[in-house]
Amino acid sequence: MQTIILASASPRRQEYFKIMRLPFIVRPSFIEETYPLGLSPRQTAERLATQKVLAVADGDMWVFGADTIVSVDDFLFGKPKDRTDAERMLSVLNGRVHQVVTGIALMSGGRLTSSSAASEVEFVNISDAETAWYLDSGDWEGAAGAYKIQGLAGCFICGVKGSFSAVVGLPMRETYQLLDSAKYFCQ
Repeated sequence: MQTIILASASPRRQEYFKIMRLPFIVRPSFIEETYPLGLSPRQTAERLATQKVLAVADGDMWVFGADTIVSVDDFLFGKPKDRTDAERMLSVLNGRVHQVVTGIALMSGGRLTSSSAASEVEFVNISDAETAWYLDSGDWEGAAGAYKIQGLAGCFICGVKGSFSAVVGLPMRETYQLLDSAKYFCQ
């Protein structure tokens, strides 16, 4: 199998690539993650994943990018800038169901394709003391919506509908399908 450039520094995405036995090298893209008005959460996540791929594209190498966003009402949340931003995000998610979308993109043979997976996540009501305890942990840093479902925030999640791996940051089924449609496994 050909080595894939993974346009992400995410340890979770790297772990899923290892689970899928995909040979890869990490080359993070440092694009500015902006959310243009008028795009759906899926379109936004796929657009960002595509921008990450294009930012590190290298000749004929296979390049894979992903981006996860959290959506509730008309708000799109990426990674919080600081503790105050994380607290704001958690206050919006508190006691509610929200959508997590992970967009993925693949460049292979000069062809760019993308896909996404959306899941619903339900938070319990979190007290101010619980919020402070969680924020003090630092587990929110670098995580879309200020939480990692596989981390400490799992204490506050009472339901997931859809792809768990997409909430973590890499939808395994959709990743396999994207690679398979590009004939990656037939090399």
